[in-house]
Amino acid sequence: MPGKEHVPGVGPEEQRMYEHVKESAQRSGRYKGREKEVAARTVRKHHKIEGHKKGQ
Repeated sequence: MPGKEHVPGVGPEEQRMYEHVKESAQRSGRYKGREKEVAARTVRKHHKIEGHKKGQ
């Protein structure tokens, strides 16, 4: 994924979720300057709740 940021320890599904949450926050103007942080925290929380292991 050239030009895309990678969240360590998550799989492709969560990576797409990260991009979607980040872009959605940027479009709506929420979390000014913290879009990447909020998106990464959301994805990692989902990853943990689903019980995935690192890289799944």
